[in-house]
Amino acid sequence: MRKVLQFNDWLYRKNFTAEDVTDCSDRGFCPVTVPHANQEIPLNYFDEKIYQFLSCYKKTFRVPTEYWGKRVFIEFEGVANAAEVYLNGKLVGEHKGAYTPFKFEITDDLVYSEENRFVVKVDSTERPDIPPFGYLIDYLCYGGIYREVSLIITDEIAIDRLQLKPMDVMKPMKKLSVTVFLNSRKEKSGIPVTARLLKDGAAVREETVRPDLPAGGSKVEILMEELSGIALWDPEDPQLYTVEVQIEDSVYRDRFGFREIRFAVDGFYLNGKKMKFRGLDRHQSYPYIGYAMPKRAQRKDADILKEDLAVNIVRTSHYPQSRHFLNRCDEIGLLVFEELPGWQHIGDEAWKELSCRDVKDMVERDYNHPSIVIWGVRINESQNDFEFYERTNRIAHEIDSTRPTGGVKYVEGVDFQEDVYVMNDFQTGFECRKHRDQNISTGLKKDVPYMISEFVGLFHPTKRFDTEQHRVEHALRHAWGHDEIALDDRICGAIAWCAFDYNTHYQFGSGDRVCYHGVMDMFRLPKHWAADFYASQQDPEVRPILAPATMWTNGDRQNGGFLPLYIFTNCDKVEFRFRDTLAATFYPSRHLFAGLKHAPIRVEKIKMDWDCWSWEDGEFIGYVNNAPVIEKHFAKDPYPAALVAKSDDDELTAQHPEEAYDTTRIVFEEVDQAGNSMDFLMEPIEFIVSGPGRLIGPDKTAMQGGCIAAWVKTTGEPGIIRVHAKTSRFVSNVVEITVR
Repeated sequence: MRKVLQFNDWLYRKNFTAEDVTDCSDRGFCPVTVPHANQEIPLNYFDEKIYQFLSCYKKTFRVPTEYWGKRVFIEFEGVANAAEVYLNGKLVGEHKGAYTPFKFEITDDLVYSEENRFVVKVDSTERPDIPPFGYLIDYLCYGGIYREVSLIITDEIAIDRLQLKPMDVMKPMKKLSVTVFLNSRKEKSGIPVTARLLKDGAAVREETVRPDLPAGGSKVEILMEELSGIALWDPEDPQLYTVEVQIEDSVYRDRFGFREIRFAVDGFYLNGKKMKFRGLDRHQSYPYIGYAMPKRAQRKDADILKEDLAVNIVRTSHYPQSRHFLNRCDEIGLLVFEELPGWQHIGDEAWKELSCRDVKDMVERDYNHPSIVIWGVRINESQNDFEFYERTNRIAHEIDSTRPTGGVKYVEGVDFQEDVYVMNDFQTGFECRKHRDQNISTGLKKDVPYMISEFVGLFHPTKRFDTEQHRVEHALRHAWGHDEIALDDRICGAIAWCAFDYNTHYQFGSGDRVCYHGVMDMFRLPKHWAADFYASQQDPEVRPILAPATMWTNGDRQNGGFLPLYIFTNCDKVEFRFRDTLAATFYPSRHLFAGLKHAPIRVEKIKMDWDCWSWEDGEFIGYVNNAPVIEKHFAKDPYPAALVAKSDDDELTAQHPEEAYDTTRIVFEEVDQAGNSMDFLMEPIEFIVSGPGRLIGPDKTAMQGGCIAAWVKTTGEPGIIRVHAKTSRFVSNVVEITVR
């Protein structure tokens, strides 16, 4: 058998003492569920040491009688930043590092007829012996048991993981290598090991071998040949398969996809087709609780990137991220560049050993994700260390021969030890189109597989409520960057900095502990018009986009007026009307953006019989195939007309075998009479929640440019969660969320 039990209900206290290991008292502890942040923090302006302390988690449990005699493991998916795990007063293991899982067998330390007690000492300080710490880093790492915990029960033979390697992918008859990593308490002879290839639950192939298994760790190889009728995994059609391995009564499953990747000097190829990267970097942090978001929110980030921002690749800057996020990337066809933990600093030999372990754990955990196309095995923006990076590359290649390695650099001519040269190029993204030639970046006299991993971002931080002129340039820098990279066949593509704003240390960002580098804010609310540029690159049949980059006012730009006007759109043409009369028709400015699939429109002038003293309403209409598909209206005299609430989900789950709680986001937007956000409105807002739900973060805050969001989490009970908000002027509609 193999049973995975949720182990996410704990008791918590904000300090740890040595007596906690043996003290059976729960005095001073409060019940929590994980994912859990050791300390909620303000949105901005706080001391980052607020969460950097030792804390204690406790859990009492009994082993159900049906599991007596079985093997038992406890697995933590992520603890920031170091953990010591005690069972019944005994240290069963410790782990340094926040971003990779760890597991301990506790079979021999359990008491089967009485209660057992776990105590976990969590060290959330920035210890210099643990990557990424040791100097400065431009992001916060938070604290607590911030990813899920599981209790795993198995028979004597435990399956640790599968490694699934598709072969001959582009041939009619394909192959699949299944490597089963397992460990046995005793030597076993001739044990049947069966692997089944499944598609949508139906068997495609089954193979059985009968190996002799030694005591301890071992692996079993199973080869499936002459597989026909196999569908390939592709971003437009992400076909997934499941392999199910059975040993006696134990069953282990994992998903994967058949696809071929190749980085070449002339670009990136997926399944033999050339594809240009257009992506964004992601930090996994959220307001108030940092990293501690559960499954639904992690998956939602992937949806936002793929559907709302229409990118085709994301970089997990600067660490391995939640399995839920990666699983969703597999499902929707979003490519991933996954990276080991670190930021510029390289520590001593012990630090490097941990970093090498991080590479090993990252590749072993995430090998089967078809969305991952490259491993980042160099500390982001670090200096040369030839021997260290020989080791990190070797580890990745020894475990995974199917993917290349890359290493993110930011100075020219550093050692090229990986398979793909990866560069943070902040010369990219200017109207003069001046990204570095790759030979200047690499210092090499020949071309190599090459991609850009950051541009814009920190060189043009932008808030949702910045001036029109500043926000227009923000959008244009992203457009200019992707346009010039698209025109250079010697670059595989570019990933821009970054998707979402994030908390940082006081040495970075805007001084309020926020880096406003995203095309969306920390609440995943779009910054107009950078987010609109990305959205405009999708097919209009999927979602038409029409975003005139203007506040429709005469006085927000330095020189007044609203021209030149950029329109970010995927429409064939845009009509402008005022006074119910067609005033002008605009077409994509392909001469300015020849590399983009959907070029923005630049409008230099509009002939109109009006001026600032007789300002009028504006109306833009987007056409595709000569049919109107989308409209955008502007009021000449905008004023707040309503407070609108909208939830990402209308149904949540009260309890789930793999989750302690569920969550969803509710967006509150104050709009004018034309339905546009009041971008400069900052008034206070109060959230009101009733039913089996609880607010994450404060119930009173301030609008951020006419908009704000809140996450609500379930409490474990079914029913109806009702959420609304009020400001000094309005009460929003009530959002109802059914909890099943």
